[in-house]
Amino acid sequence: QVQLVESGGGLVQPGGSLRLSCAASGSIFSIGTMGWHRQAPGKQRELVATITSSGVTNYRDSVKGRFTLSRDNAKNTMYLQMNSLRPEDTAVYYCNADYVSYYSGRDLRAGNNYWGQGTQVTVSS
Repeated sequence: QVQLVESGGGLVQPGGSLRLSCAASGSIFSIGTMGWHRQAPGKQRELVATITSSGVTNYRDSVKGRFTLSRDNAKNTMYLQMNSLRPEDTAVYYCNADYVSYYSGRDLRAGNNYWGQGTQVTVSS
């Protein structure tokens, strides 16, 4: 009943920019902390950035100053603006929500740890 759908990935040259979106669908009441993770081939999934429901952000060191995370709570959507992209940013990017409350009929329910299907980001010349 709750789905996270990523979009905006693609192929970009080093130094270029991309904007990823993560839209939550369903009869959503509220969403807790959201974040982006990424997984490069042969590597473990790693946390890129998180944003709380009140907009407090946290970034891994390697993307600080280059990536900007934001969210529109009215649209249940999170955005990751990625600038000055590097080949090492190449990965599948996944969005995550740690908590979502939603309506199922007239009942208010909640679930934990939702993930999107992933979107490929490739940085290459």
